[in-house]
Amino acid sequence: MYRVIIVEDDPMVAAINRQYIDVTPSFRTDRIFKNGSEALSYLKKADADLIILDYYMPSMNGGEFLDALHAAGKAPAVIMVTSANDTDIVKSLLNRGVIDYLVKPFEYTRFRAALDKFSNTSEYLKNARTNLDQAAIDRLLTHPESSGESKPSLNKGLNEATLKLVRDFLKAHLNDFFTSEQLAEQIHLSRITIRRYMNYMVDTGELVSDIDYKTGGRPSIRYRYGKSAPTNERSGNETSA
Repeated sequence: MYRVIIVEDDPMVAAINRQYIDVTPSFRTDRIFKNGSEALSYLKKADADLIILDYYMPSMNGGEFLDALHAAGKAPAVIMVTSANDTDIVKSLLNRGVIDYLVKPFEYTRFRAALDKFSNTSEYLKNARTNLDQAAIDRLLTHPESSGESKPSLNKGLNEATLKLVRDFLKAHLNDFFTSEQLAEQIHLSRITIRRYMNYMVDTGELVSDIDYKTGGRPSIRYRYGKSAPTNERSGNETSA
């Protein structure tokens, strides 16, 4: 299980980032910090596998945070999730070793691709030989990239009968979005089970993910069967700050 911390001063974006992480297998959110100073204090005493980092924050920006983190002898993987798209800022952050860079607004599929890239690289290095030859290094640099053209195999713990049950229900409601909680109630499966099938179907491109901001509390991730959402339904499926 990869331990992730989020450093983001916008509570809405932080909540969405957390949901995206926590519905992705093998990832969990350990902490959320609203500025780099708080995150740095925590990381001086604890470890994290991955940091989801904003650039524009109070007390120190993302670049200053990375410099302070490296000066403290810490070098976890970092994915930028930020509205900062100035060429000089992007260049400076890439030069600091961030492994991926998402510009707000972004969709779950792009966020998931960044997590997959991180986990694929981590697993490749964990299982690699002690010494890497040139071919192995070349595979390391290209292996994490997903072409998006091949259909993922059915994940361990999933079965075709349940997948068909979920798929048939969603196909019968093609114009409707459902949260995993709503699907669990309709199909009579647990929410944890439903989320695993939702993740798989998002990976295969069968589902569209959407964010519902009108819950009165934490935003909810919704799903609809199909490759693209109707125009009048797409206003909520991206996150910005």
